[in-house]
Amino acid sequence: MSGRAGFVWATKQHFNRYIEDSGIGCELITPHMLAAPFFRPTITCLIVPTGFANPAYSNLLPALRASAPRITRFVENGGNLLVFGAAMERPDAYDWLPFLLRYTHDHHPRSISCSPASAGRLIIEDYDASCIECDGSFSEFDAECAGSSGEFAVMLEKHLGKGTILVTSIHEFPSRAFLQEFCGSGEPVMF
Repeated sequence: MSGRAGFVWATKQHFNRYIEDSGIGCELITPHMLAAPFFRPTITCLIVPTGFANPAYSNLLPALRASAPRITRFVENGGNLLVFGAAMERPDAYDWLPFLLRYTHDHHPRSISCSPASAGRLIIEDYDASCIECDGSFSEFDAECAGSSGEFAVMLEKHLGKGTILVTSIHEFPSRAFLQEFCGSGEPVMF
């Protein structure tokens, strides 16, 4: 296996198995573990799935906010961070990230184009790019637009220190090639 991901959620999901089937080791990181200073796994990528800000699905947002400095250090030291859609209309859902980002919830299929120079260029490789489910878009951001649907940004990329933050509202599992490249390119960092 190349790379080791930390998947942030309260319980195991199908996504965990998909990550492992893609050749990436995957460790479940619960909200309590995320905020615990004694929890120090060595991982190359941290993944925050869709619905992290919606209390109907998860209780992750308080833990992400409490862990914001730790997450920033992880990326600065070479780890990669993959964040999906908040899955609810909440302008402050991404305030735990180290850059400005405003999200608008609007779930429907879209035609997506990805920047060929982006770390996320392979994220929809397994899908028809003309019909990709997205749960919203980003209206304000201090990052590079790495994927768009017409005039709407649906994927952002921010380099921070030695690592990369990729934020997307794409509501599909990322391609296996993307996971192998993105999780495999991060440095093993103690979280």
